[in-house]
Amino acid sequence: MRIGLLPDNLLERMALALGRVPTPYGDTLPTLLIARAVMTATRAGLFEALAGGPLTGPEVAARCGTHPGATQTFLDMLVSARYLRTEGMRYRLTPTVRRWLLRDSPQSLYDNILYRFLEWDWIARLDGFLETGRPLDIHAEMSPEQWALYQRGMLAFARLSGPEMARRTPVPKGAREMLDIGGSHGYFSVVLCRRHPGLRSTVLDLPSAIEHAAPLLAREEMGDRVTHRPGNALSDDLGEEAYDLVLMSQLAHHFDDPTNRGLVQKAARALRPGGVVVIQEIIRRESPEEGGQLDGLLDLYFALTSEAGTWSFAEMAEWQKAAGLTPKAPIRFRTMPGIGLQVGVKR
Repeated sequence: MRIGLLPDNLLERMALALGRVPTPYGDTLPTLLIARAVMTATRAGLFEALAGGPLTGPEVAARCGTHPGATQTFLDMLVSARYLRTEGMRYRLTPTVRRWLLRDSPQSLYDNILYRFLEWDWIARLDGFLETGRPLDIHAEMSPEQWALYQRGMLAFARLSGPEMARRTPVPKGAREMLDIGGSHGYFSVVLCRRHPGLRSTVLDLPSAIEHAAPLLAREEMGDRVTHRPGNALSDDLGEEAYDLVLMSQLAHHFDDPTNRGLVQKAARALRPGGVVVIQEIIRRESPEEGGQLDGLLDLYFALTSEAGTWSFAEMAEWQKAAGLTPKAPIRFRTMPGIGLQVGVKR
C-alpha cells in the first residue's frame, strides 16, 4: 500500500510515469494540509453536522460555531479530497466519512483521528531523533488527558482488527485462562472471550494505562471474565503453567531485542503444556524493497515513539524458539494489511 500523488487523467498519468511530476512536493505540502484539515474538521464537528443530511456552508458553520467563510473553504477542500460531495449549494457526507469518521459508526475512527493531534507534536520532533537517535518517551510525558485520548484512540483502531484476530487466533481446545500483556482497553481479550465462552482473561498493564482504560473495558459488560491487573510485565512474576494463552498485542515494538526475548521467556514459563504465546504486531518485511511504503513509515514511527520499531515474523519466531516454543507459520491479516500473528506453541 502506498500514499502519494494519484493522477486524475491520462495526461497526469503520463507525466507521473515520465518523472515530470515533482513528487517530493506532493509528498509534503498537500499531505500536510489534507491530514490537518481532516483532523480539524473532525474535532470541530463539521462531519457530525452533516450526519443528518445535506446542509449549506452557512448552515454547517451555524451548527459548529465556526466562521462562515473559513467553513466554506474547509468544505470545498473536503470535496476535492473526496470526503464530501455537493448537491447544488449543499454538502453531504461520502460513505467513507459515514463509515469511519462519525462517532456512532460501528467502525468509527473518530477518537483515533483526534489522537492524531497528539501524534502531530511527536512527529514534529523527528529531526531531534535523527540527530541523536534517542526516541521519545511518550508514555512518561503524557498528561492524564492525553492518556485518556491515547486509550480511546487505541481502542478505535483495535476494533478494526479485533474480529479477524478473534477468528484466526488458535486458542487451545478447552482453554480456561488467558493473560493479555499490555492489553490496556482489553478489547482483544473481550473478542476472544466472546468467541470462546469458557475463557477468562487477565489484562496486565501499567497503573497509568488502566486508570483510563478501565472505563472503556467496563462498557463491554464482560463482568469478571475480563479483568485488569495493574503491574509491569517486565518486572512482575507472570507465574508458572498458569495460562493457556498469552497475548502480546502491539507491545513488541516498544522494546528492543533482548527485552522482547526475556518477555517471551517469561510468557512461555507462564504457559501450561499445549498453550500458545501469540504476538500480534505490525510486521516489518525482510528488506526495504520487499515491504510496502506503509511498512517503512510505521517502522520509522515506532522507532521515534518507542525503543525499537517494528519486527519481522522471523525475528519474533526466533524469540519463541529460544523460549522453548514451537513457532507456527505466520498469519497475515486480510482486513488489516501489515498486521499479523506469530504463534508459538508449548510442547
